[in-house]
Amino acid sequence: MQQDLDILPLLSEESYLKAYPEDRKCRAFLEFCREGDYKAIIDMLQDDEVDEDDEDEEMGDSDQSGKEEVGIDRMLRYQDPIGDMQSGLHAAVQAQSREVAWLLLLLASNYPLLEFPPEVFQEAESMGIMRGLTEDKVDIRSLKDANGKTAEDIANEIGGVWNGWTGNGRLAI
Repeated sequence: MQQDLDILPLLSEESYLKAYPEDRKCRAFLEFCREGDYKAIIDMLQDDEVDEDDEDEEMGDSDQSGKEEVGIDRMLRYQDPIGDMQSGLHAAVQAQSREVAWLLLLLASNYPLLEFPPEVFQEAESMGIMRGLTEDKVDIRSLKDANGKTAEDIANEIGGVWNGWTGNGRLAI
């Protein structure tokens, strides 16, 4: 038995996942963002991509209009309903993980590709990922948490590793 362990957050999450089991992967994704584990995020996204391809083959021509935003796009833009509506970018900023922030900007924003450091592209290429079409999707930089804050607002509060990241459109639109 652990002394002074606050079990309310654990019970809240478990209760939420019982009611919304489809959010389990998205919540795991956010946890990886909070931990700064970009390799686990990439593995999860690649696994999800394989699952989507398998479903497409199995489904054939059946109408799936109700599931349009399920999968990678939904996961990348997921906001935590029991965690102040934080997105993965909010979580990465709070965790001070520039690697995860760059990954999310690459995959879920319209941030100009010419603004990315070459190392980001080299790492992405070595791991087999690249930006898909983002024009018609929500840009992760536009997401606000329950307090109306963008990831840039949180970066301004934290400072440190985020010096040079704010006021230039990198973390907010």
